[in-house]
Amino acid sequence: MSLKLYLHPLASYCWKVLVALYENETPFESIVVDLGNPSERAALANIWPFAKFPVLRDDARNQVIAESTIIIEYLAQHYPGRAALMPNDPDLARDTRLYDRVFDLYVHGPMQAIVADRLRPPDAKDPYGVEQARATLVTAYDLIERHMVKSRFAVGDAFTMADCAASPALYYANRVHPFGEERPNTAAYLARLMERPAFRRVLKEAEPYFAMFPE
Repeated sequence: MSLKLYLHPLASYCWKVLVALYENETPFESIVVDLGNPSERAALANIWPFAKFPVLRDDARNQVIAESTIIIEYLAQHYPGRAALMPNDPDLARDTRLYDRVFDLYVHGPMQAIVADRLRPPDAKDPYGVEQARATLVTAYDLIERHMVKSRFAVGDAFTMADCAASPALYYANRVHPFGEERPNTAAYLARLMERPAFRRVLKEAEPYFAMFPE
């Protein structure tokens, strides 16, 4: 099989790429990496020196592609499917990239900061950093709430790369800092994302690992 995706089923940025692959039923081989295993970590670092996933290896084109957004754009270019995750229209493509960044930088990033703090030993906690992360999430939630008044998905009515980014970001963010009853549009948007077979499949595959998530 040409495409190999190095991942962990619990890792949120891996979910983003998995949703894209499953939306288009793109064939690939899943290679689960345990970063706590020195040999597996070294093997990943041999492919991508930063030893962070997801990483896509395309044997047919002799390419290694890292970073979730870049992977999805690569797939849209070289392995297109029924879902045009990157619109052809330049304006829609720009909006897709914008909301991909919104979900990655202002939802995904702060969520991960909160989760990382929960994993730290008691003498290494960063309450100020967590407070800042929560404030950023509130700002992002309010933006998304206003935006979703007029949109079914992140960019109009079509499912795009931005929704691939939104799926794990909003799912995990709502667990660490709930949207609240005052954001029904955001909650309804996440519910629509969770109804999609691709995201349901991702969640199902992650179930055996959910006990590792720090509540």
